[in-house]
Amino acid sequence: MGIKNILKIIRPHQWAKNVFVLVPLFFGGSLMDKIDIAASAIAFLAFSFIASAIYCLNDIVDVEDDRRHPKKCHRPIASGKVSIAQGYTIMAAMIALSFGCVSLLGEFAAGVGVVIAIYLLLNIAYCLWLKKQAIVDVCVIAFGFVLRLLVGGIATDIPLSNWIVLMTFLLTLFLSLAKRRDDVILMNETGHAPRTNTIRYNLSFINQAITITATVTIVCYIMYTVSPEVEQRVGTRYLYLTTVFVLLGILRYLQLTLVDNKSGDPTKTLLRDRFLQVVLALWVLAFLMIIYIL
Repeated sequence: MGIKNILKIIRPHQWAKNVFVLVPLFFGGSLMDKIDIAASAIAFLAFSFIASAIYCLNDIVDVEDDRRHPKKCHRPIASGKVSIAQGYTIMAAMIALSFGCVSLLGEFAAGVGVVIAIYLLLNIAYCLWLKKQAIVDVCVIAFGFVLRLLVGGIATDIPLSNWIVLMTFLLTLFLSLAKRRDDVILMNETGHAPRTNTIRYNLSFINQAITITATVTIVCYIMYTVSPEVEQRVGTRYLYLTTVFVLLGILRYLQLTLVDNKSGDPTKTLLRDRFLQVVLALWVLAFLMIIYIL
């Protein structure tokens, strides 16, 4: 089987998505709290392992579709380098590691464990059936990121603003729709749908849906930054100044999606696009300065 193939199945590069677990720590102004940092790190690992378990199941369930895909056919299970039985073994190991990490969270272990269990069951349903339902599929993915946010909040006992929960859902819905757009383009070019539900999408619908979610996401972020509850918690009313970086980031992603047709994988897009990296870094620095220095 080999370590290389195991890493391809569990996809550690996708763990970047689980930074949403750290969002409560960052937005809650607890970056200097050692206990909260440790709890967030453990929660991050727990969610990363459970996400890897779902990647294993996804590769097992989609093995036939992946074999017909120009890129996914090289995945270990689809290519035959790893058997389905071995895939299930890796999945079980990831689940065990996840709940092993959860057990380290003390009084917050039960709450975090429940949310991770919900994520696991929801994504099993997603792999087996929900992914075939257009619109429902992207909503399930977006809700998964809300669960990441909840895990981070429960692990650190940091309350979450309603606006940040909505913003997380909308932002990840936007990214998911952009990814589906890539599937529609591939279907239009090859005449074959890479996913069962791709035929229920077209470029006109996807473009409008992406534009709507991008707009509402920006509005939610603005409402978060000017919320009296948030201003009181972080001790400043200048968070709204960071909106410019959020706007630039979303506009750049729209450009990559609608102009360059490069929205297939949000994680890889972020890792490759210098403009997005600079904007994200400036947003983080601005946020840090406003909360911790000014």
